[in-house]
Amino acid sequence: MPELLNVLESRTKVRFQDCDPFNHLNNAAYLNYFMNAREDQLIDNYGIDIYKMARKEGKSWVVGSNQIAYLKPAFLMEAIVIQSQLLQFGDSHLLVELRMLNLDKTEIKAIMWSTFVHFNLPQQKRETHSDVFMELFKNVVNPVTAPSFEQRVSAVKKQNL
Repeated sequence: MPELLNVLESRTKVRFQDCDPFNHLNNAAYLNYFMNAREDQLIDNYGIDIYKMARKEGKSWVVGSNQIAYLKPAFLMEAIVIQSQLLQFGDSHLLVELRMLNLDKTEIKAIMWSTFVHFNLPQQKRETHSDVFMELFKNVVNPVTAPSFEQRVSAVKKQNL
């Protein structure tokens, strides 16, 4: 079995339609960039296609909450790196950190914590993770030392000066 990465990474470019009049990535667009990157990373690294799962099994994850901090602007046509990692997991939830960085990874532009709830779509209720998923999560979980989002942002700001 190949080694499973606990920090997933992909690259993209900031597009015109996602920018505000100042040629910055629009605040709301960060969510789409983060979610699209995470979806691709799950397929590419773990073979998890959440949409195929939803169609075939009637189960997937839904967003329970997002916390985001905008640290430095991302500009029109700038190449960016998006990293994600599983911070915590439980029987039916995940906490994932997502970071947007410049191409050489010397500057963090934004950081987001997202809570995902495993969900049974036909029954419209929370679903318990399978043993297979729990084993995967045990192998890839990568917690950070900060106990809260605010403390994590503060630590990132100090190293991001």
